[in-house]
Amino acid sequence: MKSSKEPLVTVVTPVYNGEAYLGECIESVLAQTYDHWQYVIVNNQSTDRSLEIALQYAQKDPRIRVITNEHFVDVMRSQNIAFQQVSTDSTYCKMVHADDWLFPDCLRLMVELAERHPSVGIAGAYRLDDTVVTPSGLPYPCTSMPGRELCRTILLGGPGVFGSNSSILFRSEHVRNRERFLDESDFHGDTGVCYEILQNCDFGFVHQVLTYTRRHPGAQTEFAESVNTYLAGQLRHLQRYGPIYLSQEEYASRHRWLLAEYYRFLGRSVLEPQGEEIWRYHEAALASLGHRVSAGRLLVMLLTYWRRALMSPVQAGRLAGRVLRRLVSPGSVATARRAR
Repeated sequence: MKSSKEPLVTVVTPVYNGEAYLGECIESVLAQTYDHWQYVIVNNQSTDRSLEIALQYAQKDPRIRVITNEHFVDVMRSQNIAFQQVSTDSTYCKMVHADDWLFPDCLRLMVELAERHPSVGIAGAYRLDDTVVTPSGLPYPCTSMPGRELCRTILLGGPGVFGSNSSILFRSEHVRNRERFLDESDFHGDTGVCYEILQNCDFGFVHQVLTYTRRHPGAQTEFAESVNTYLAGQLRHLQRYGPIYLSQEEYASRHRWLLAEYYRFLGRSVLEPQGEEIWRYHEAALASLGHRVSAGRLLVMLLTYWRRALMSPVQAGRLAGRVLRRLVSPGSVATARRAR
């Protein structure tokens, strides 16, 4: 098949000070066995050689275009600017983060799957996540599933299949139909947008490893894992999309379980070395979702997870005092908001 007859794929990469990995990322796009693509690299006011590297590749291949943001913006806004570069004549959109890369057959296999299943709005695949293959994926040999069925399963605690924006392909119409593709207030907006899109289309999956996600100091994934932003993301998405995909009884049951899990996590982590950072993040996250941190409930969880440290009334009193000081400290969200 000649490339002129193949669906056009717009590949986008937002980059900020990514000179260490950007070349490898661009080379992986150039190495694709599917060659009917255009590539837009969005430079977010980098202060290293990222712009220079991108321009060097653009001079060699007319399919590559480089733009620079007028002002420095945060990560989510930079990604949205990249998604806004999707051309009007492209059929599919593929993001690859500047520190990630694509295996050679990535575009070809994802496009082939989406072309076989016109109802598929998002196509995913396995990724090499540092040294581990993720996500869980659809049960083999299933290659597509109704979006509502999949989202319902995930919200009820089923395995995740989305990965990250680097590991999925979007049908471009869904990108162009949204003024800002990602919710910039959602740290896990890449998952949230999947819940949005899959209300009206199917999810496809290629049972091969097609992308690589790099783990390194300073990456968003490092922060996400250190403070467990995923838990707040789960609660946020359940509250926003649970009423769409679940029955009232299912939503209520899952909501109770997830809040209990939240307190189990806080009970385990509140006294860890990075506890202050974890506390600040999750106190604010819970407040944004309409919840205050309950001192009594947290103390119950602390008693559960720190039983050995609470063998005497003195130790118990010290522990309770430390928690209460956090809960009533100046500026504490818990002192300013009431639970809904």
